Amino acid sequence: MIELVIDQRRKDLGGFEVGRVLPYARHRMVGPFTFFDHMGPVEFQAGFPRSVDVRPHPHIGLSTVTYLFNGSITHRDSLGVEQKIEPGEVNWMTAGRGITHSERFEDLRAHGGKMHGIQAWVALPQELEETDPSFANHGAADLPTYESEDGLWARLIAGEAFGAKAKVKTHSPMFYVHWRMKPGARGQLPAEYPERAAYIAEGEVEIEGQVFGPGRMAVFQPGQPVLFTAVTPAHVMLLGGEPVGPRFIEWNFVSSSKDRIEQAKADWRAGRMKLPDLDDGEFIPLPEPAPPPNPMS
Repeated sequence: MIELVIDQRRKDLGGFEVGRVLPYARHRMVGPFTFFDHMGPVEFQAGFPRSVDVRPHPHIGLSTVTYLFNGSITHRDSLGVEQKIEPGEVNWMTAGRGITHSERFEDLRAHGGKMHGIQAWVALPQELEETDPSFANHGAADLPTYESEDGLWARLIAGEAFGAKAKVKTHSPMFYVHWRMKPGARGQLPAEYPERAAYIAEGEVEIEGQVFGPGRMAVFQPGQPVLFTAVTPAHVMLLGGEPVGPRFIEWNFVSSSKDRIEQAKADWRAGRMKLPDLDDGEFIPLPEPAPPPNPMS
């Protein structure tokens, strides 16, 4: 039932590391999920430099989904929204035809503390890639939870699964779930979606006789339920849904059209995309293309 195992690739974002899981060369998407970054865990000391913040940058053709286990992030965008996200909440930003935003670690800079969370990108269906941009923050009341007697606690972050539906506006059939498991707790991922995966954010779980530790994603074949047993206390993220078709991904842009990505790059390079109203003093420039390899090297 396990089709593929993906190990995170650590990347330094200028002051803290993330573990990049998707896109992966052999499996670029899981359902509509086209990007999956594990932020931290990292312990910040008060007064760390602003260079760690994510300065204003653009997106098209996707929704960003931010979910935290620890810490907080302040979001500001070109719609005029300013929103702090806390652990257990969801920041869901739909870029559509274009949005810019920043992510600042202001509370952590003031007080210090642990940062640990997940940021995912969900590709929009082709007919909605140019929809109007929007932003929503959802607290715990919008996200159904469940707890079993043997130590499985579950929160539905977005979509529909396990007979529940989150109050998060999604654009295609999908599911995104956080499991918190005590040692010996068991959980089963049903077979209702054709594309499914599980990411171990913390601890160890057993799947099909194999033990998976932090930083690993198991991608499952369709058609059969999957049983999980926690070996240690663990945090597991379940994700997937219906595929939306192939996508081009370049820098912060996702689209079914390569030409549309080139247009977005040109717009950002020329300053035609509005910066966040409350954070317009700086931005991340478009990366320069990598030079071709030297055939003589």
